Amino acid sequence: MTAIMVPEKSSPGPRCWLILTFTVLLQCVCVAMAYLYFTSELQQMQDKYFKTSIACFLKEDDNSWDFNDENLNDPCWQVKWQLRQFVRKISLGTYEETISTVSEKQQAGPPLVIGKGLQRVAAHVTGKTRSTTAFPVPNAKDENILGHKITSWESSRRGHSFLSNLHLRNGELVIHQTGFYYIYSQTYFRFLEPENDSTVGVRKKNKQMVQYIYKVTDYPEPILLMKSARNSCWSKDSQYGLYSIYQGGIYELQENDRIFVSVTNAQLVDMDQQASYFGAFLIG
Repeated sequence: MTAIMVPEKSSPGPRCWLILTFTVLLQCVCVAMAYLYFTSELQQMQDKYFKTSIACFLKEDDNSWDFNDENLNDPCWQVKWQLRQFVRKISLGTYEETISTVSEKQQAGPPLVIGKGLQRVAAHVTGKTRSTTAFPVPNAKDENILGHKITSWESSRRGHSFLSNLHLRNGELVIHQTGFYYIYSQTYFRFLEPENDSTVGVRKKNKQMVQYIYKVTDYPEPILLMKSARNSCWSKDSQYGLYSIYQGGIYELQENDRIFVSVTNAQLVDMDQQASYFGAFLIG
């Protein structure tokens, strides 16, 4: 029996592996080339950017700051020209805002800056007498107000009274600057019993003491801002009856407004400079 030999077929495995390996290597080479290419392009773009913008300001050569027509084609000249225009625009805008603000402040009221310092807006006026006995206060009766207006304030006594950017007229403080003011006043009441009073031994009548602070505006009648009152019955055995009323508060006042103080029982007020006073000062 004769044996029949069948020829062996070559295996495709090694050839496929070679093709696959070659393909992978080719892709890696392409990726590497693409990476190098884009990296080079990015580097060139960065160099160009720095050369045409930031690098312009790092140069020691100052010729590009010369804004002549000969430098129109210079990239650095264009960048610096645009920066110059932007800075000018910002500077002009800030200048206009500053001028506008200063103009508004000047229109709002009289300037308070004289010389090198800021001048205060304040006043403190005191009574005109220094006696230790009761003194009839000079006053004026007005039908539109309660009590009697005190007109005998002293504004120029050194160490006790002053006026600064306010002035005193007929017992009234006149406002020159619109704003919020703290207004205050104290009045000192003193009652002296006559030695030959026929009512000695009899209970003395209550004395009603009221202090008012008014504001005068364009309104036809004065406006009451504050009042403080006390009903007091002094001892029948005392020679003097003493009491003081103080009040104060913050109010908005306009230019040319006027403020004043009035009291009841004006004949009992002692206008001692340390005890009876009136004032105001600007707080904002």
